[in-house]
Amino acid sequence: MRGVFAAGVLNAFGSEKFDPFDIYIGVSAGACNLASHLAEQNDRNYDIIEKYSSTKRFINYRRFLFGGHLMDLDWLWEMTIREYRLDLKKIFYKLKKMNKEYLVVATSMETGRALYLKPDEGTLEHYLKVSSSLPILYRTVLEVNSEKVTDGGVADSIPVMEACRRGATDITVIRTRPSGYVKKESSISFLFPVLFRKYPRFAEAMKNRPAVYQEAVRFISHPPEGIRIREIAPPSYLEAGRVTTDLEVLHAAYKSGKDYGKRFIDDQRINNVNRRRNITL
Repeated sequence: MRGVFAAGVLNAFGSEKFDPFDIYIGVSAGACNLASHLAEQNDRNYDIIEKYSSTKRFINYRRFLFGGHLMDLDWLWEMTIREYRLDLKKIFYKLKKMNKEYLVVATSMETGRALYLKPDEGTLEHYLKVSSSLPILYRTVLEVNSEKVTDGGVADSIPVMEACRRGATDITVIRTRPSGYVKKESSISFLFPVLFRKYPRFAEAMKNRPAVYQEAVRFISHPPEGIRIREIAPPSYLEAGRVTTDLEVLHAAYKSGKDYGKRFIDDQRINNVNRRRNITL
């Protein structure tokens, strides 16, 4: 649900036909946001939040206490594929025609490492579910090519270094947390070796998640020479969290994302005009 800000940013990008990017790398809700952006279904992500994700059918504490999912991805995927499906043909036609690349990040439960999955029409919806399958909160362990996999945010929440490794030199990062956010160790990290005893490397990745996250944040602030990184991060006063279902709060975060996205586009267009005129500000 915290991804609602990023959904607003990408709504602005799509509405303004702003898409100068060669490669897209999405994690969890971010991967879903990017899929709708590429499909040119600009309102889809917020519509799904409003109609499905914010309901008790999706997020249900009572069900979780009795051994079920806190977030029922099975139901959400079934309903949205049936009633509000991605335009898969448009996504992959566009990627092929424009020679662009789209990657969905997942985490291997067997190695604890990030997987950068390249989807096609037949695999995208499953990969998005995999990348969004928050461990503990969603109890089913999914697979990709017979490998146990889960939420991409465990191993690489902000895949900016992966973008750099793939040759990107001008990178835009859309955050779900404010710029000054510091990720802290989970209060239940001592339970990870027990909860994930079948997957000790994954348990270690869960424990190391804050350090990996902060390493990415430092990389954004201090990129290597020749690499430009711009970030669009939500303001600290926004209240939308991982399990927020208050539509007023979610709408405010979405509107903020649209405003920030439009401002970013305007800044880029001004900068492009100034470069053409050889103006330094």
